[in-house]
Amino acid sequence: MATNIPIWPGTSSFAAGQTPFGFYDTDNDFTSSADNTAIWAARRLGYPLTDIELQDINFYTCFEEAVSEYGSQVNTFNIRDNMVNLFGASTGSNLTQQKVSANLGGLIELAEEYGTEAGSGGNVTYYTGSLAMSANQQIYDLNDSGIVSLESGTAGTTDIEIKRIYHEAPPAITRFHDPMLGTGLGSMGMIDSFGWGAYSPGVSFMMMPMYADVLRMQGIEFNDQIRKSAYSFELVNDRLKVFPIPNGAQFTKIWFDYIVKSDRSNPLKGKTGTISDFSNVPYLNMIYTTINDVGKQWIRKYCLALCKEMLGYIRGKYSALPIPNAEITLNGADLIAAAQTEKEGLITELKEILDTMSRQSQLERKQAESDALQNQMNKIPLKIYIG
Repeated sequence: MATNIPIWPGTSSFAAGQTPFGFYDTDNDFTSSADNTAIWAARRLGYPLTDIELQDINFYTCFEEAVSEYGSQVNTFNIRDNMVNLFGASTGSNLTQQKVSANLGGLIELAEEYGTEAGSGGNVTYYTGSLAMSANQQIYDLNDSGIVSLESGTAGTTDIEIKRIYHEAPPAITRFHDPMLGTGLGSMGMIDSFGWGAYSPGVSFMMMPMYADVLRMQGIEFNDQIRKSAYSFELVNDRLKVFPIPNGAQFTKIWFDYIVKSDRSNPLKGKTGTISDFSNVPYLNMIYTTINDVGKQWIRKYCLALCKEMLGYIRGKYSALPIPNAEITLNGADLIAAAQTEKEGLITELKEILDTMSRQSQLERKQAESDALQNQMNKIPLKIYIG
C-alpha cells in the first residue's frame, strides 16, 4: 500500500525544533521570516500553478543552511583578514560581528625572540649561576657540579647556554688613595650623610673638583690595561679560560647569566586557551536579527537555490511519469544544474564583495583617493601675492 506523503499546501506555521540544528529557533526575526521565506521560495518555484514536492521542514532546513552559509563566509573572511591581530588572544570571547582592532602583538612577539638573544628582554628566563675559582687554576669545566652552582638545577644535567659572564676589573673608585681622608667624627658624619661613606676618597668628593676624580680613575684603569693582564675570558663549548690567572685573593667566584636551551626551543611559550590557528578562532553563528537587509537578501536567494536543488533531486528520482496515452517528463536535472550555478554565483559574488572590504583593499582605496585629490589640487591656480 502506497503512503500518501503530503506536499507543500501553500502555507505553514514555524515552530521551534523544526530546523535540523535549531541555531536560530529562538530568534524572533528568524522565526517570523521562516514562513515568509517558505512562501516566497514556493511561489518562485511555480506554486500554485504547479505542485512543489517539498514540505515546510524542507524550506526551514534550506533557510537555516542559507543563514549559516552566509555567516560562515563572512566569518571566514574576518578570520583571514584579522588573523595577524588574533594570535594569542583568548578563545573565550565571541568575536562574531565584533570590531577587531589592529595591534602589534605579532610583531612584538617576534621581537621578543630577538630580545632573548640580545639580552634585552624576551620570553626566555635568564638564570644566574656561579663558578667557584681556585688559586692558580685558569681553566674550568662548566659541567663540574662540584664548582658550578646553577639556579635552575644541577650542573651537567641540563643543557645551558651562557649569555653573560661578569668578569671585570674592580672599579677604579674602590682603589683611590686619599691622603686627605679625614678621621674626625664630624667629617665622617658629613660624608655618610651624602652617601659617600662606602667610598675611599670621601673627603675628595667635597674638597677636589670633579675632573680630579676622573683623571685619577683614568690613571688607575690605564695602568691596569697597559701594565697588567687584562680581565677577560675565553668560552669554548663548556670550557672557560679566565685571565688573569687567579691568585686566590683577587676573586673567588665568577657569576654568569644563562638560559636553559630547552626553554628557547620550546614552541609552546604562550598561555593555554589562546588563539593558535584557524580552527579555534571564536567566531560563532551570527544572530539573524543583527544581519542587515543586504545580507538577508543574499540569504533568501541562497535559500531559493537550495530549495531548487532539493526539489531537483526529488523530481530526479524518476525521469518521467506515465499517464494514460502519454508520459510526463520531469525537470529534475534542469533544476539541479540551475541551482548549482546560482549557488556558485552567490558565493563568488559574496567573496568578491568581502575582498573589497579587506584592510589591504581599504588602504589601497584610501591611497587612490589621496592621489586623485592631490592631482586635482595641483590643477588649481595658485594666487600670487605681491608684498
